[in-house]
Amino acid sequence: MVKQIPFTEFLEKAKTTVVVDVRTPLEFAQGHIPGAFNIPIFTNEERVLVGTAYKQQGRQPAILLGFEITGPKWAGFIKTAEQIAPDKKILVHCWRGGMRSGALAWAFDLYGFEVATLKGGYKSFRRAGIDAFSEVYPFTVLSGSTGCAKTKTLQEMKILGEQVIDLEDLAQHQGSSFGSMGKLIQPSQEQFENLLAQELQKMDRSQRIWLEDESVTIGKRVIPKPIWVQMRNAPIVRMEIPKPERVVFLEADYGSLDQEFLKESVLRIAKRLGPLATKLTLAAIDEGRMKDFIEQVLVYYDKTYLKGLNNRAVLNLKQLDLEKIDPKENAKAVVALVAQNDSID
Repeated sequence: MVKQIPFTEFLEKAKTTVVVDVRTPLEFAQGHIPGAFNIPIFTNEERVLVGTAYKQQGRQPAILLGFEITGPKWAGFIKTAEQIAPDKKILVHCWRGGMRSGALAWAFDLYGFEVATLKGGYKSFRRAGIDAFSEVYPFTVLSGSTGCAKTKTLQEMKILGEQVIDLEDLAQHQGSSFGSMGKLIQPSQEQFENLLAQELQKMDRSQRIWLEDESVTIGKRVIPKPIWVQMRNAPIVRMEIPKPERVVFLEADYGSLDQEFLKESVLRIAKRLGPLATKLTLAAIDEGRMKDFIEQVLVYYDKTYLKGLNNRAVLNLKQLDLEKIDPKENAKAVVALVAQNDSID
């Protein structure tokens, strides 16, 4: 028997049960429950045909057309489900929890699967995610000039037991003109928000939550405004690391990337670099002088970072002077600094 369950119960079950999204590939690509599998009942084009039939002819002709289209597909749906859910336990949803999920859930149930559907469909998941952005979170922001290894430091802090949300990982971009690394593909804006909402919902709001200092955009993805506002007003720990150390770190990360990608990235910020700096930077890339390339762009990024920091209403900034880039040791230093201030407070 197919059960229809509410959003909170559905997500709890989804931790141990396969989730199947029966919407079209286009709908799924636009945004989906993280970790879900797509078994589309209709192709993008077929959904348009059924929707048109519904509007022009009514419900029953549309349903009949739907069965005509999917008739040869049912065995394939079940075979796919057996592959991804060998324990024969499965959760199914569509956009609103209507006919598409109901039909496939019925077929799975008939075959012998233990099935439940999401009440309200993906729409209820999406609404809950948007609502999560309006909650208040105890954010602390880890800041520092470009090349301080903030992301790697946060990863080490997570190992130490701190709550961390890696925005750059969710956005699949490292936040600068060079941030795609020539290979990263960003999720849609909707999916970025879904991923962020899921991370927020996992957090214990009685404990500090760490984020990396970011601009409102990470590549082409935009941090939701309610979260962005909280980030701008959150306490900041600023790592200060000597420039030579940062140059070495960035050279290791970016120096081996494709030269054409690097030059294209430089040209995107050419107006802000200025004609001479742009010329010198491009020449350094062409000649394989990666250290010189890094030093040139750091002049721009360091100025931009300080300007952004000075323009903020920084109510609670703690600076941590560090001698070198060592994410593991620097993570311990950051945690120790905030623990010391917590005890004073």
